[in-house]
Amino acid sequence: MLDANFWQNKANSKNILKEKNLFEDLTSSFQKSDEKLRDLHDLYQLASEENNHAIQNEALESIKSLRGLVKKNEIKCFLSNEADSLDCYIEIHAGAGGTESQDWADMLRRMYMKWSDYKKFKSSLISEHKGDEAGIKSSTIKIEGDYVFGWLKKESGIHRLVRISPFDSGARRHTSFASIWVYPVVDESINIEIIDKDLRIDTYRSSGAGGQHVNTTDSAVRITHLPSKIVVQCQNERSQHKNKETCMNMLKARLYDFEIKKKEKETQNTDAVKSEIGWGHQIRSYVLQPYRLVKDNRTNFESSSPDKVLDGEIDDFLEQSLYQIK
Repeated sequence: MLDANFWQNKANSKNILKEKNLFEDLTSSFQKSDEKLRDLHDLYQLASEENNHAIQNEALESIKSLRGLVKKNEIKCFLSNEADSLDCYIEIHAGAGGTESQDWADMLRRMYMKWSDYKKFKSSLISEHKGDEAGIKSSTIKIEGDYVFGWLKKESGIHRLVRISPFDSGARRHTSFASIWVYPVVDESINIEIIDKDLRIDTYRSSGAGGQHVNTTDSAVRITHLPSKIVVQCQNERSQHKNKETCMNMLKARLYDFEIKKKEKETQNTDAVKSEIGWGHQIRSYVLQPYRLVKDNRTNFESSSPDKVLDGEIDDFLEQSLYQIK
């Protein structure tokens, strides 16, 4: 950072500052926790000598709170992989089941955007295809913040919902599926080579709200990378040029994610992940009927408050997933 040319490469300097802030935060928090633990130990010893049970109990409760803080700092130590500090895209796709699954996909999109708000991150809608009656067929959102990809990288997979369908006049119980795919937003420090002849670029009219402009111009862009068959699309901007720029950034991110997965496969670390993202291999179940429970099938972590989870309170699930990383 003391180098005179440090600020010339903004992307690189931003990443270094992120890493610096994380280490400073961990170091400072460790020192404060260590000091507080020593103080509580001394207080407990003094209270024991004086048989002051009220102070003893108070000290024990404070130690429990301190333990929670230490655990959160421990979780941050797992966010050390190359891509963990990056922002991320989340793709959500409704499974088979029509309106029911499309509504479930919409609920998941809301859950991640509420989580983003809860963490004070920035979220934006990149592309979306509405359902015929309700919900969404697919959606891509971008979340920006400190170590977003690190937090969400284990969310990729199939999410299952069991509930009494609001779209069934017979009030029967339905099971719905939606797939989630999380991949990092690559920055300028990561070089991804894309050859023009490998691309097929299509333009079309944006769907959904947008007024007269959306209905009269082909501003939405879809790019297909022919060698990998990766398809990305964007329609959130009024300008076709801006949508194309966003698509290219998404394509770079997808190709980077593809390379990460290939490297992991070479080191035999992703056999489990390959099965997780296949249909019928859901990573998490959200049951609203006949009982209320959210269960992660990889960590066996459970919550009996599905409403809170669907409102974005998913940190406990994310932390347990990070502990499972080998």
